[in-house]
Order: sequence, then C-alpha cells, then structure tokens
Amino acid sequence: MNETRDRILDVALDVLGENPDAGMGDIASAAGVVRRTVYGHFPSRLDLIRTLTERAVTEMTGVLTEVNASDAAADATWVRFIARVWPVAHRYRVLLALRRGEYGEAIHGLLGPLDELLADLVERGQDGGVFAQHLPAGVLSQVAYGVVFAIADSDLSNRTPGARAATITSLLMLGVPEARAVALVGDQP
Repeated sequence: MNETRDRILDVALDVLGENPDAGMGDIASAAGVVRRTVYGHFPSRLDLIRTLTERAVTEMTGVLTEVNASDAAADATWVRFIARVWPVAHRYRVLLALRRGEYGEAIHGLLGPLDELLADLVERGQDGGVFAQHLPAGVLSQVAYGVVFAIADSDLSNRTPGARAATITSLLMLGVPEARAVALVGDQP
C-alpha cells in the first residue's frame, strides 16, 4: 500500500512538473492505476499537494539542519545547503508554480519550519557581517531561496548553469560580493 502511495507521489511530481494544472485522472493514468486508487490515498488534489509539500519540507529541512550544524561561516553553510538541496529543489520545483495558485496558502503554511531555519541562517550571516542587512532576515532568506527555485524551474532542459548559477545568484541576493560568491562556489557544477 505504501509502495503504491509513494509511486503515486513520484508520478504526481513528474506530471505536475510538466503541467501544474494536471488533474487526479492524469496522475492516475501516468501511475498506471485507476482514479479511485489515487483518491483512496489522497481524498482531494489539495491532500496530494499537501503531502508533496510535506515531503519536500522534510527533505529540505533535514539537509539544512545537517549543514547548519557545522561551525562554518553562514555564507559557506549556504553554499553547502544549496549544493545539497539542488536536486530536491529541482524535483519539487512545481511547488513554486502551485504556491502562486489556489494552493498557495496551504503550501506557504507547510513551509514554516524551513522558512524559520533559513531565516535563522541568514540572521547568523547578518550578525557575522557576511550577509546584507537591508531586509529583515526572514524576508531576505525568502528572496534568496526563491531565486534557487526560480532557476530550478527554468532549468527544465538542463542546458542552463543550474546549481552553480542558483548558488551564486542566491549569494548575491544575500549581499555577498560577487568575487566572494564565485570563490565560495569554486568549481562546483
């Protein structure tokens, strides 16, 4: 039962990634099950979206908690976080599109734990003088992290610079000088 549920979630990410307006029938068809099976696991499309969001938050929070445990400077921690979270952000990029639509409030509410951790990291960087202070930490972290998802969303063909561009651009949004941002990223792909 959990195997079918997980397969539906994986397929839903792919289907919604191609078409954020896809319905439960489209997801069922792509997963090779009937609609009733999808609805048996997820009584509504909102339940499916919530579950995908919870999954994304769990993965991203785990990565951020792990990299934030070091004593590294906040900018270096940010680089490690984006490098490790890039595949997750790329996989869940559809949440950016869905967040702008009717599910925005639900998705935004579920992102709370991640938002708090990001704000804490940015505040640590502001206190340490490596991140700009022109915006409150919570807002600045959202701007910088939003850039990562925007680049992940535009990286559909994998012809764009991807993770490297997302990392450097997000560091620039955080107020890190370009030379430092490029040096921090190094030869990371």
